[in-house]
Amino acid sequence: MLTEQFSMIAFTAALEPLRLANRATGRKLYDWLLFSEDGKTAEASNGVRVGVDHGFREAESLDAVVVCSGVDVQQLDHRSLIAVVRKLVKFGAAPGAVCTGAYVLAKAGLLDGRRCTIHWENRPGLQADFPDLDVGEDLFEIDGDRFTCAGGVAAADMMLSLIKRDHGEVVATAVTDQLILHRVREASERQRMDMRTRLGVADPKLLRVIALMERAIDRPQTMEEFARGVGVSPRQLERLFLKHLGTSPNRHYIKIRLDHACQLLRQTRMPILDIAMASGFSSASYFSQSYLDHFGHTPSNERKAAV
Repeated sequence: MLTEQFSMIAFTAALEPLRLANRATGRKLYDWLLFSEDGKTAEASNGVRVGVDHGFREAESLDAVVVCSGVDVQQLDHRSLIAVVRKLVKFGAAPGAVCTGAYVLAKAGLLDGRRCTIHWENRPGLQADFPDLDVGEDLFEIDGDRFTCAGGVAAADMMLSLIKRDHGEVVATAVTDQLILHRVREASERQRMDMRTRLGVADPKLLRVIALMERAIDRPQTMEEFARGVGVSPRQLERLFLKHLGTSPNRHYIKIRLDHACQLLRQTRMPILDIAMASGFSSASYFSQSYLDHFGHTPSNERKAAV
């Protein structure tokens, strides 16, 4: 099921392992059909149009249904897709999602009581809209007949795991070799790269402080508390940030919280004051001024641009 602006990399990463499983065994282990809203074409977020077999409403008698979505998933009208997916699941189809497709399954009520995952950038928005959902940070989640994964090539990891489950390790290994992958990543592996690599720093105390900051977004701590948490003085903390990141710890902490707020503004309908509080700002005016100073525009303008 290809939604408007679906992720091309997630789509191909999900489909190609199935094709290669057929090729590796010389048997038709998997078959698939492509669906879009109008039954004509589906346009990916990179502008490429993909021909499809049918419209959403024509889907019937499927073993599994996989929703492939992409950017701005929260802004689109998924009512017709949700109705079809619910019908298919009622008659035995296993529901799955790649990239942001988990948002559609959540809106359909098909992830209630199940563990799921989504692209790390969309996780705050999914949790804000569905606070009772069990959303993990893993590459993919297979919970019973529900399967979801993050964006990018995580779809390939999930499909390789499903191939291994259904047809054994020999087939999954052959497909992995064809994909020129060195190994199948485990579901429990994190989506984002190691913080040391992401930030380009190696100082263990600095990395520990930043990890603490990323876990203390809605309930801010002082720099004294962070410094005490890693066994340094506030002055030493200032020196660490200036030396390795060229900024102060306070500025870096505010950036982490503002980036979090930006995702909520783009992905949810939460009131701006609620987003301010969820990002650790005690007043709307302070939040708005901080946002303007960092991004060059206000939270209200951010939300208008996202609609």
